[in-house]
Amino acid sequence: MTQAQGSPAGDGTTAPSTAAGPASDSDDSVSGPAESVLETAAAVGTRTVDGPGGRAVAYAEYGDPDGVPVLFLHGTPGSRLLGAVWDRAARERGVCLLAVDRPGYGQSDPWRGRTLADTGAFVAPVLDDAGVESVGVVGFSGGGPHALALAATHSERVRSVDLVAGAAPPECVESEPRPQRVLGALATRTPRLLGGLLRVQAWVARRGSPSLVVSQYTSGDGDAAGDGVEAVPDDTAELVRREFCEALARSRNGVVTESRLFARGWDVSLDAVECPVRLTHGERDGNVPVDAARRLAERLPDATLSVTDADHLHTLLGSRESVLDAQVSAAE
Repeated sequence: MTQAQGSPAGDGTTAPSTAAGPASDSDDSVSGPAESVLETAAAVGTRTVDGPGGRAVAYAEYGDPDGVPVLFLHGTPGSRLLGAVWDRAARERGVCLLAVDRPGYGQSDPWRGRTLADTGAFVAPVLDDAGVESVGVVGFSGGGPHALALAATHSERVRSVDLVAGAAPPECVESEPRPQRVLGALATRTPRLLGGLLRVQAWVARRGSPSLVVSQYTSGDGDAAGDGVEAVPDDTAELVRREFCEALARSRNGVVTESRLFARGWDVSLDAVECPVRLTHGERDGNVPVDAARRLAERLPDATLSVTDADHLHTLLGSRESVLDAQVSAAE
């Protein structure tokens, strides 16, 4: 299966969406007292708003509906379903987590030709619909560049940014992992071929073991510390699989578009990001090298970097509490 951190513009074809699926009986430390992350994902409704050009933009709300608003931007590929793994931590901290399907993912319509600078155009309608003036922003993996783009272009609506295993601009990446190089090349030169490959991947993921998808985001060397594939709870692994399938169910446009964007220079200035940015990155991240995060932190006007001994997915799972604590503090 292809590893992705954020990706390019797709083929724009549509297909029936995959739902979160039936609830699992298994328990998960991330979920609420009586619900698994799968039950949470299945129970949370999806809202749809009109975005640029009349395109639908979908989002889901997790955590405390009356809490501190925080915007969650999924990876590439990804979808709003991933917000379920942060639901319990959000509820415990009084955070209302708004998880958005970016254009071309999940239930959001494709938007060919969008760039990072367009992020605010599809996020603002979501914030308006939720009745939110300003938010903290969490960008995971391929959602990281979009979090920075939103802060750069709509500073009045962003309190602070957390980049969790966030993708970095090309000038910060000394040695790009091979899967990302392949994605960028296919997205730029043969986007229809990439769209077809992604369609096949989605077909395999729907019928295969969750480990096929989880292995794209983990180091695969599980140990007693719980940093490997074996340490991912069953419910979380299944949710990651369903999130991947949901991301590609209706369109491959999101991955194709973003893979192309990430392969070239960003069209937003890092100097324009004036709010505090906190980067959390794993030393064993095979999707986004930690050295790229270090270089990105040096280029941002107000940034701090925390490095953990984790891979890509475990950085997301292990940072939930600390990231949301920081977001609540920034809102006070």
